[in-house]
Amino acid sequence: MLATGLGATPLLGACATLGLPPSGVEEVTIAALQAAMQAGRLSAESLVQLYVERIREIDAAGPTLRSVQELNPDAIAIARALDGERARKRRGPLHGIPVLLKDNIATADRMETTAGTLALVGARPREDATVARKLREAGTVILGKATMSEWAYFKSSPGSSGWSARSGQAKNPYALNRTPCGSSSGSAIAVAANLVTVAIGTETDGSIICPSGVNGVVGVKPTVGLTSRAGVIPISASQDTVGPFARTVTDAAIVLGALTGVDPRDPATQAGADKAQTEYARFLDPDGLRGARIGVPREGYFGYSAKADGVANQAIEAMRTRGAIIVDPVKIPNFDRAALTAAEITVLLYEFKAGVNAYLAELMPGAQVRTLEDIIEFNTKNAATNMPYFGQELLVRAQAKGDLTEAEYLEALDKCRRLGVKEGFDVAMDQNQLDAMVAPTTTPAWPVDLVNGDQFRGSSAKSAALAGYPLVSVPAGATMGLPVGITFMGLAWSEPTLLKLAYAFEQASNARRPPRYLATSP
Repeated sequence: MLATGLGATPLLGACATLGLPPSGVEEVTIAALQAAMQAGRLSAESLVQLYVERIREIDAAGPTLRSVQELNPDAIAIARALDGERARKRRGPLHGIPVLLKDNIATADRMETTAGTLALVGARPREDATVARKLREAGTVILGKATMSEWAYFKSSPGSSGWSARSGQAKNPYALNRTPCGSSSGSAIAVAANLVTVAIGTETDGSIICPSGVNGVVGVKPTVGLTSRAGVIPISASQDTVGPFARTVTDAAIVLGALTGVDPRDPATQAGADKAQTEYARFLDPDGLRGARIGVPREGYFGYSAKADGVANQAIEAMRTRGAIIVDPVKIPNFDRAALTAAEITVLLYEFKAGVNAYLAELMPGAQVRTLEDIIEFNTKNAATNMPYFGQELLVRAQAKGDLTEAEYLEALDKCRRLGVKEGFDVAMDQNQLDAMVAPTTTPAWPVDLVNGDQFRGSSAKSAALAGYPLVSVPAGATMGLPVGITFMGLAWSEPTLLKLAYAFEQASNARRPPRYLATSP
C-alpha cells in the first residue's frame, strides 16, 4: 500500500485551485488536470495522494466498493519523478495522469497480477504487459490494480460479476446491493466513483461494455489486434482485447491512442499495422452524427429489458434530431444468440486452456501453480476460500479439452466466424450501408445474488465478440437511479467513426451523472 499519514490540507488546497469540490476530483477530465499541472497549481504527486485518500474513504471504507485490488507502493515515487520531468518536457496528454489496471494485466513491479485468484498470488511475471509498458512510456502513474470477476468470469456457471477470492464482492456505486457487472468490474467502478482518472479493462464478450453500461461510464472495446494482449492473463486468442474506461469519450479516446501499435509479442497486432491511430481525439466532432447512417438491430439486441429499451429509443430519437439517418429496424442474419453462444463457449474452452498454460509457463520461479490442472487442484484443496458460493465448472471443462488442432474446436470457430460475422453482422452492415449500429448496452444493474448467480438477460456484445469488432458504450440515461448505456457497434478498425458518433451523442445528451452510493435503488 502507499505510505500512510498523508495530510489532508494540501490536497484540499489542490482541489480548490482546480475549482473542484473539497471532497475530491469529481468529474475532472484529463485536459483539466493537465492545465492545472502545466500552470503549476497541481502536481502529479498531490493528485496521486488525493486519489489514495478517496480510495481509502470510499473504496476501502465508507460504501466499501472494493474496486481497487491493491495500490502501487511506488506510485508516489513515480509521480514525483514525472513532476520533475515535466519541468523539462511533457511526454504528452497522459503525463502524470493516474490509471488503474485490471488485475489480469501483468506488471513486473511490486504489485501482484492474479486475475482475482489466490492461486496466482506470488506468481511474478518476467516483464510488463505491453499495454502497461506503453502507459508508463506515455507518462501515466499506474496507481494500482483494479478488482475483477475471478478468471475474467470464466471460472463457473453461474457466477457473480465482480466477485473474486482475493477481493470478495465488488459493489455498484449507484446502488450498493446491485451488480457492477464484469469482468472488468473494478475498472469501471473506480472511474465512476472518481477514484482514478481513467482505467484499463479487458473484454472477451461484454467485459468492458457491460460494466461501462451499469456503472455510467464510457468504455471502449477495441478491434482485436488494435491493442496488444501480450502479458495479459488470457481467455481467448481470437476474442480478447484491451481497452479504456473514462468518464468522457474524449478521455477514452486519449487513452486508446496510447495503447495501440504493432507488438512482436502479439501476432494479432500485425493486422492493424496500417490502421492503428495514436490520436483518436482528433476524430471527435460535436456534429458527428449529421449524415451518419445508424442501424437499429431490434431482433436479438432489444426486447430483454423494457427500461433499457426506453432509454435507447430516446437516444435514437436524439440522434435523429442531430441529423443521423436512422435505419430501423435492421436484421442481422443468422443471429441465434443461444446457438452462437454454444459454439463460442467451445472455442473459449479450448483457447482458455492453451492460453493459460502458455501464460503460466512464462512466470518467474516461485509460482504456486504452473498449469491449469494445478489451478483446479489448488481451488479444490482450498474450496472454502476459493469456491464459497460457486464452483469451477468452466476450468474443469477447459482442462478436459485437447489442443487447437481438434475438429471440435475448428468447426466451432468456423461457425462463429461464418454465421456470426461473414453471413451475419457483415451482411447487415453492408446491405444497409451503415456507419454503425446502436443498441442498449445491457439491462440496468440487477441485484447481487450469491445464491443463484447473475440475472443476465442480454447485451450488445455478441456479434462484435465473435468478429473481434469494436464497440463504444456511452451513458445514455438512467432508470430509478440506475445508469443505462447505449453501444455503438462497427466493423473492424472503425474506432474513429464509433468514437465520433459516441462523442456527438454525449455532447447532445449530457447523460453522465456521478453516483450517490445509495444502499439500494430508489
